[in-house]
Amino acid sequence: MGHGRYSEHDIEHYDRPRRRTRPRTTDRPTYDDALDARVVTVDRGRFTLLLEGRLLHAVKARPLGRKGVVVGDHVRIVGDTSGEEGSLARIVEVVERSTTLRRTADDDDPVERVIVANADQLVVVTALADPEPRPRLIDRALVAAYDSGMTPLLCLTKADLRDPETLLTTYRSLGVPWVVTQRGGDLTELRARLAGRTSVLVGHSGVGKSTLVNALVPEARREVGHVNAVTGRGRHTSTSAYLLALPTSPGPEAPDGSPGAEAEGGWIIDTPGIRSFGLAHVQPEDLIEAFPDLDEMTEDCPRGCTHGEDEPECGLDVAVAEGSADPERVVSFRRLLAARSGTDY
Repeated sequence: MGHGRYSEHDIEHYDRPRRRTRPRTTDRPTYDDALDARVVTVDRGRFTLLLEGRLLHAVKARPLGRKGVVVGDHVRIVGDTSGEEGSLARIVEVVERSTTLRRTADDDDPVERVIVANADQLVVVTALADPEPRPRLIDRALVAAYDSGMTPLLCLTKADLRDPETLLTTYRSLGVPWVVTQRGGDLTELRARLAGRTSVLVGHSGVGKSTLVNALVPEARREVGHVNAVTGRGRHTSTSAYLLALPTSPGPEAPDGSPGAEAEGGWIIDTPGIRSFGLAHVQPEDLIEAFPDLDEMTEDCPRGCTHGEDEPECGLDVAVAEGSADPERVVSFRRLLAARSGTDY
């Protein structure tokens, strides 16, 4: 008796066509003529790229499969790179990333996704008032920065409404660099912090992020939102992350009065207003590595120690008791550790 659907006497056994009648090949195109471009924004499977100073549109080549392509990626492209209306290039390779900013949708959802690539500075934009600061969201953004190997920068807006000192005392012991801005104020210090770097701006809606972007890159014209007087929350004004080139700016005058050298422009990546920043992917051992002095104090911690405040015999507690650790710095680090779970609201 034959096995399966047909016996050896059934004509279908002989005549049924086989799959893959063509021989498989291991040859792959080399794309030696591919050009280097950078991803500016992503919209439903279409990518806007910057190539030699001009914008063009592209799709992902099939061999890339499910590999993600995100804003900030350096990619190699082939096909129609003219940038003319209706033209489409193909992305055939994503260059290895130097950093990735990742987030999980929620803390009980371990699936993480990369939202920005190749940024070296994460600028956490928060208003001092209208809307009120949300330290928990700041903490979680800082954790994301440290985890990704990016330098954090705290940008406090609307300083004309409230003294920044109260909020700054919370972060001073962590050594987080900061700048303060106010409506219509001078942005020289912020520009200096952004010059020559690729910075990704994150912040809750309504904190003044789009206003900053418009001031830094006047041609950007990112839509400015308004804070709801009842809920204190802003409406989302940007729907997708967007890479923008910062204009070069003249440096300070030389002692003889001649113009200074131009400051490097750099790049900023504006992101949509973020309401949650899931951090399920961040491990305690990864976070403490961002603080080498504290990391060194945990060398003799018991196996599996998370370095939290309830851990028995944690090296951080020993160091505080011996006077070799700044208690405020330890408390602040543990606050970041605790911020990996919970909600941003």
